[in-house]
Amino acid sequence: MKIKKMLFVTKFEGLCYDALSSLLSLRKADLDHVVFLNVIERDKVAMKRGSGYLKEEEVKLKETANIRFIDWAENLFELGMEVGAYIEVSSFIPEILRVIEEEKPDLVVIGRSHKGTLEQLYSRSDITELTRRVKVPILVFKHMLEDQVVPEKIFKRPLLATSWSSSGEGAVNCLKELKDVIGQLHIMYVVGEKELKSSDTHQVQKVRKHERRRLDDLCDEFEEVGIDARPHVYVGDPEKEILRAAKEYQASMVILGTSERNAMLERWMGSISRNIADKSIYPCLLFPVL
Repeated sequence: MKIKKMLFVTKFEGLCYDALSSLLSLRKADLDHVVFLNVIERDKVAMKRGSGYLKEEEVKLKETANIRFIDWAENLFELGMEVGAYIEVSSFIPEILRVIEEEKPDLVVIGRSHKGTLEQLYSRSDITELTRRVKVPILVFKHMLEDQVVPEKIFKRPLLATSWSSSGEGAVNCLKELKDVIGQLHIMYVVGEKELKSSDTHQVQKVRKHERRRLDDLCDEFEEVGIDARPHVYVGDPEKEILRAAKEYQASMVILGTSERNAMLERWMGSISRNIADKSIYPCLLFPVL
């Protein structure tokens, strides 16, 4: 799939024009339309004021967002891009879903979830809610350094963690279309302890070699379209090993497929993709189940 239209969802806290600018390399892979969305959550405005919802506060926030979007749009117009914008007083997730339905973007960009652990248990994180209901890739943008510096080339050295699932297939197809954007692609598979039915060394090596051959074949697919791809097999807890590999290979982002867990199980136990997207320092590109 090609990425021609991007929905950029921002609350302005930690996700501003510098983050958007780092994604404009996607213009080399057909991106030509950006839609901005700022959702003003009425209940949070009320809590901030402590005296109920105030109309003047809504007007102030909408005008502030409008000024920033106009400035951003002028920069994109100079690049020959199309721009749209929504500034709405609404509930966060329902409004994102409404705009996705209306605009039909190829990629959704959001910031990290700021819900606490207890709140996530009862309401799910924004990331969990979106990945369960949206059928396009979602980029959870992060600033990887404490000084909030945005990586200039977020696609320079991505890490694709595959589980050979249908969502992984979607990631592969999309990444091939980004051949003019991606620098060096690292692909990994984590052999879980349950897959190692025997502690025998020969059996362990047999499993490792089998997965390495699959990764080699996948790397060959990427090489055919001009992407430099490197295979890696890890053994252990998938979440820990993915983060370990991201650190070892200095990944610029982590790419994951989302799981098919049922809603209740994921709420209480989480999923690998959600946990990494919520908790890690790395930008995470999440692909939906096909």
